Amino acid sequence: MPKSENIKWHAGDVTREQREASYGHRGATLWFTGLSGSGKSTVARKVEQQLAQRGVHVYTLDGDNVRYGLCKDLGFSPEDRTENIRRIGEVCKLFTDAVTLTLAAFVSPYRADRDAVRALMPAGDFLEVHVAADLSVCESRDTKGLYAKARAGELRDFTGVNAPYEAPEHAELTLRTDLEDVDASAARVLGYLEEHGYIPR
Repeated sequence: MPKSENIKWHAGDVTREQREASYGHRGATLWFTGLSGSGKSTVARKVEQQLAQRGVHVYTLDGDNVRYGLCKDLGFSPEDRTENIRRIGEVCKLFTDAVTLTLAAFVSPYRADRDAVRALMPAGDFLEVHVAADLSVCESRDTKGLYAKARAGELRDFTGVNAPYEAPEHAELTLRTDLEDVDASAARVLGYLEEHGYIPR
């Protein structure tokens, strides 16, 4: 519950249904989760480009970018990771209600944290996309050298090396980015959105 007292939620005068009718598509959060280097942001950006070209209201929330502002006071301890995802989940809920297809690209290693974001939203508004790749492939893509630092003991709480990653058990979509290129992965995301009525064919 909020710490603030004497507050009340104010519903807007423009309903979600009116926005959907005006925009010609539904709102939803696509939550891209996976190890660092698995391709979450790369696929999300490709999907964002293709949706924007089709006139869809779309926005990508990237892990690093969010930590510059909204979550700049948080580190990578388990507690801070949970708070990071909680804040992002609330933002995604607002974006989705505004009928934006929100592409959230975050390692988000804990299943309970991702499930908590799902629970914030009505059924069908949260789509979990597991961006999966073998750890060796993720390490080979690591332009920041984070895996090497973690293995050298210079970086604590790094997912996949000295902190756990809990893979989704019931993701709406799984992308194997070590077996297919970014165009193929993006095409599968767009195909899912079309098939399930989020965007027109």
